[in-house]
Amino acid sequence: MGELVFVGMGLYDEKGVSFCGLEEAKTSDFVFAEFYTSLMTGLSLERLERMLGKEVLVVSRKTLEDDNGEPILQKAEKLKVVFLVPGDPLIATTHVDLRIRAEKRGIKTRIVHGASIVSAAMGLSGLQNYRFGRSVTVPFSEPGGVYETPYNVVAENKSRDLHTLCFLDIRVEEERFMTAQEALRILLLLEEKNKMHAVTLDSLAVGIARAGAENAVVKADSVKSLLNYNFGSPPHTLVFPAERLHFVEADALVKLAGAPERVKKMAR
Repeated sequence: MGELVFVGMGLYDEKGVSFCGLEEAKTSDFVFAEFYTSLMTGLSLERLERMLGKEVLVVSRKTLEDDNGEPILQKAEKLKVVFLVPGDPLIATTHVDLRIRAEKRGIKTRIVHGASIVSAAMGLSGLQNYRFGRSVTVPFSEPGGVYETPYNVVAENKSRDLHTLCFLDIRVEEERFMTAQEALRILLLLEEKNKMHAVTLDSLAVGIARAGAENAVVKADSVKSLLNYNFGSPPHTLVFPAERLHFVEADALVKLAGAPERVKKMAR
């Protein structure tokens, strides 16, 4: 019986793969990878294949979601297959679904973890991980209107004195990668409609760009200021802190994320 090993690639480029993940890939019969659930701007498929000493078969969203990952599962029924994914395996629901399908078919599965934007954003912002509430994705606006869930999640978390981590929409097939400014403008439109004071021009937010890269950017300030801040190229992530901060969090935002000194007044 074969096996399917999920290997996290980390945040930025092929060097984010752990030694354990590298060894699993080198000793596998086939290596598959997907690059649509997150944007790894420093990744080179050619360099990755040289590292592994074998071909990497890149699968699309269609292969995993419409075809239920069949090309991967068929190989894994009798052989050792490694599936490389951005970030940490199983953060994306589509990977959980693939693992369940494999187990139901009697295919052994294992996980080699990698760095995730979830932990990276928390660490880079200096906000304490146990004070984060539900996370949410801000999707691109559609012709039918703006999706309101992201705004509601921020509002709910703030009412519970919790921080919110916002993933920003990525559509690799269309080469569209939402910026922090685009997400802020969407949330401000929803603020105008709902008037819950969850995301106003004066609200504190943290923008993070290219986490894991040498030129990563972390900036905390009012939404009004961030709308004019140059974060550079994607991927971008947003964090909305709670209305009250621990004094260590406030200090971290000022010292590590360039927040204005007035943020310290939010400390309890």
